[in-house]
Amino acid sequence: MTTDNSVIVSTPTGTVRGFIRDDHTSVFLGIPYAEPPYGELRFQPPKPKAPWQGVLDATRYGPTPQRRALAEVTTIPEPSIPGDSTLNVNVFAPSIDSTEGTHPVLVWIHGGGYVAGSPASPWYDGRSFARDGVVTVTISYRLGFDGFGWLPDAPCNRGVMDWILALEWVRENIAAFGGDPGNVTIAGQSAGGGAVMTLLTSSRAQGLFHKAAALSGVPADITLDSARDMTLGIAAHLGVPANTAGFASVPEEQLIRAQNWADEPTPTHDAVEWLHHLRSIRGMLRLGPVIDGNTVEGTVAEGLAAGYGKDKPLLIGATQEEFSRLLVAHAGTFSGLSSHEALQLMGVHNESAAAYAGAVPGAATAAVVGRFVSDLVFRRHIPQWIGIRDDSPTWAYDFTWKSPVSGVSEHCLDVPFVFDVLDDPHVPRVAGGEAPQQLADAVHSAFVAFMKLGDPGWKQTSGQTKHVKGLDLDPSLTDRYASARLVGALQPART
Repeated sequence: MTTDNSVIVSTPTGTVRGFIRDDHTSVFLGIPYAEPPYGELRFQPPKPKAPWQGVLDATRYGPTPQRRALAEVTTIPEPSIPGDSTLNVNVFAPSIDSTEGTHPVLVWIHGGGYVAGSPASPWYDGRSFARDGVVTVTISYRLGFDGFGWLPDAPCNRGVMDWILALEWVRENIAAFGGDPGNVTIAGQSAGGGAVMTLLTSSRAQGLFHKAAALSGVPADITLDSARDMTLGIAAHLGVPANTAGFASVPEEQLIRAQNWADEPTPTHDAVEWLHHLRSIRGMLRLGPVIDGNTVEGTVAEGLAAGYGKDKPLLIGATQEEFSRLLVAHAGTFSGLSSHEALQLMGVHNESAAAYAGAVPGAATAAVVGRFVSDLVFRRHIPQWIGIRDDSPTWAYDFTWKSPVSGVSEHCLDVPFVFDVLDDPHVPRVAGGEAPQQLADAVHSAFVAFMKLGDPGWKQTSGQTKHVKGLDLDPSLTDRYASARLVGALQPART
């Protein structure tokens, strides 16, 4: 039902009021799917939101778990909104009045290394998907220690439980917004892509979605021992007991600072210091889903090998130079070293360093190092996961368009193309003032096709990298993910 530009929808939990924009998108913001995760509910599983009386105003974004604005220091604009009711969903749908039948549903899980990010980012606005007949739901979830820190007297993986409860909300409520609960695609980028792969391999989540799309997915796969060690280290740093009562006594801002207390600043001047710092990177995160044998039963690779998600279409890919922007921006720092020497300083054995340098011919040392870290953290997982899935329906892409601002196809650069939001004022800062709309049309339409039909429009990927689609204005590169496969093979040899 609509009144002026307002639109009112009745859900099983209660009635909500959103609004219809000039672009005909029906928008509902900040709908709580769980009670505020504070007080007695902090460090506990999410509690489903109790039904409410009256009409809930859903015209503004709800509070976000992120407690500081990162728009100035990250590629994606990520607003932080204060408040306690942080477990919300935002819905962007084709105009409710014009809905005929039901539309496929995209559930988007934001990235941010499991410690940051915001579902209120303008880059996640679902207007273009609504235009093309897809309902978009963006979800928030607990971040950092609150979401993923191990405690001896609280459940693990509270953030994963948030994802699952949000998907249950979609199953039970999305039909009221014109969405089809029988055609749900989960998708996310970076840590959000890792979340997608964790859910794809979770027995608890199998019945809650039907397709998956992982962009630059970073799995956490944190062991219980590592999670315990981190908790003990933070507790010692804070001077509190390593239990729920101890951590609950710490103000939120202080805990956010403490969860990063062991991080070292990245060197900026000396090449050897740079490379010794990068030597500590092993593609592992300190906070994120923990393998507890319950909510997260094993690693993503183990879950795929066990057959979880094998019946679900998967769209997977990355940008070609995920981690390269910072390295290339300081290319002069590495001008006195060959690629082979730089890789050795990062701890790569002699023969392996030579093999990798040969796999990226003609590139400057900084570019090779950037590609190596990109492969190590992000890209090596893709051929591995494709290979494990074998003949399961899988489509892979490689986003290779280079930003004229950074000169590389960097981390997060593909997101505004996927959402077709090149007109957002934050995009030129990252992609330049003339980012190619024809590429956004192609990328976005492929994702729409996948959400509608389970097929983005090119051949299924087989083996590890056969039939990988290049996403670029001139996608002429044929040997995709070759260096990523090499890094995967070299993993055991690294020191």
